[in-house]
Amino acid sequence: MNRLLLSGLGALSIYVAAASPALAQVAGSTTLGVAVADVQVVASGWSAKKHILGQVVYNEAGEEVGKVDDLIISPDRAVSFAIVGAGGFVGVRRHEVAIPVEMLSQHQGQLRLVGATKAAIKALPAFEYEE
Repeated sequence: MNRLLLSGLGALSIYVAAASPALAQVAGSTTLGVAVADVQVVASGWSAKKHILGQVVYNEAGEEVGKVDDLIISPDRAVSFAIVGAGGFVGVRRHEVAIPVEMLSQHQGQLRLVGATKAAIKALPAFEYEE
């Protein structure tokens, strides 16, 4: 299942690198240097918006440990980290941490982070975006 998640995230990184306005494409042609075959790989991958962002992350005991707030794409166009937020409610800021995508897996439709707890997430150094 971890390979499925990484494949989906890899397809997402291809999509990010190849994003362009919707144009009709003919088999064997290219659009902005992207072959139709690459677009088909993207179409069979995961949508970050629909399948990853905002999804609850569970540990192996089925306990909720956080939510995926963002994905970090490295300069080589690979999805490298998931930003997972734990805690937070009205007036209290959410604690966000960077988790390597290799640590996440999928199990029965749920994103899993083995060995995690809300307390362990909150104990990690907070992730801060570079200005």
